[in-house]
Amino acid sequence: MVSKYYLGIDTSNYTTSVALIDENNNILVDLRRVLKVKKGQRGLRQQEAVFQHINNMSVLIEEMSKLVDVYNIDTVSCSSRPRNLPDSYMPVFMVGKQQALIISNLLKTKFREYSHQEGHIAAGVMNRNLALCKKFLSLHISGGTSELLLISNENKKLDIKIIGGTLDISVGQLIDRIGVEADLSFPCGKEMDLIAENGENIELSIPIKIKDKRWFNLSGMENLFKNLINSTSYKVEDIFFTLFNVIGSFIYKVIVNGCKDYEIDTVLITGGVSSNSIIRKTLSDNLIKQGIKPYFPEKRLCVDNSVGIAYLGKESYS
Repeated sequence: MVSKYYLGIDTSNYTTSVALIDENNNILVDLRRVLKVKKGQRGLRQQEAVFQHINNMSVLIEEMSKLVDVYNIDTVSCSSRPRNLPDSYMPVFMVGKQQALIISNLLKTKFREYSHQEGHIAAGVMNRNLALCKKFLSLHISGGTSELLLISNENKKLDIKIIGGTLDISVGQLIDRIGVEADLSFPCGKEMDLIAENGENIELSIPIKIKDKRWFNLSGMENLFKNLINSTSYKVEDIFFTLFNVIGSFIYKVIVNGCKDYEIDTVLITGGVSSNSIIRKTLSDNLIKQGIKPYFPEKRLCVDNSVGIAYLGKESYS
C-alpha cells in the first residue's frame, strides 16, 4: 500500500521552506532557502522578501518533485499568517498560500491553512509525549516574536493565549542587533552561537526589567551590549556568551512565573532563538531543578521550517 504524503509550505520573513511527511511522521523532504540580506542591514522590506520567496518557491517545488511522487500527496497545508488572530497579516505569507492553493487544485488534494506560530508549536509537539498533553505553556522566541503562550491542545485544535512576552523588541531582534553591531551578517544568531562557544561570562550589572512577572523589556539590554561591543575592554566571544546567558536567565524566571500562575509543569520552548546552545542549556538545567519539564524541538526544527505545518495538515487540525 502506497503511503500518503502531507505537504507543508511556509514563507516567513526570512526563510522559504517546503516539507513533506508521511503517515508515520517521517520527514521525507525538508527543503529551505534563507532569504538574502545585504551586509549591514537588519532585515528586509516585505516587498523584497516577497520577491525572493516567489523565486525560491519555484526552485524548491521543482526539487521536491524530483525526490518523491507528488501524486501521493493527500493534503497541502500552508502558513497564511503570523498568528491565529483575525488581524494577523503579513504579505510574505501570501506567496506560500497562493502556491499551496495552486498545487492543491492541480493535484485535487485537501487544502488547509494555519498560522506560522502554530507551525512552530506543532514542530515541537510532533513525535513527542507533548502531543498527548492537553494543556501546556510554550515560549516562542524568534526574530519577530517573543511570547509566553498558554496552549490548549484538545479536539485537534490549538487554542493559543498570550500570557506574557516582550513589551518592546523581540529576543531575536536583540541578538541580531548586537550581531550586526559586531559586523556580522544578518541573521546573526547561528554565527554568534558558534563564537560564544569559546566565551566566558562577564560579571556585569545588567538591567532586566520584568513587569507583572511575565512581561519584559529589552531596549536597555540592547544599549548596554552595543556599548560593550564598541568598547575595547572585552572579547566578542565573552560578550556573546554573556548575552545568551543573561537571556536564558531572565526567560527562565518568566517561564517559572507562568508555570506557577497557571499550575502547569510542562513548557515547550520553540522559535529560532531556542536553537541557541547556551540558552537551551541554561533553561533546561534550571527548569528541571524547579520540577518543570522543558521540551525543545530538534535544532533544525526550531528555526523557520514547514514540517510543523505539514504535521498539522496530516493530523487534520482545524
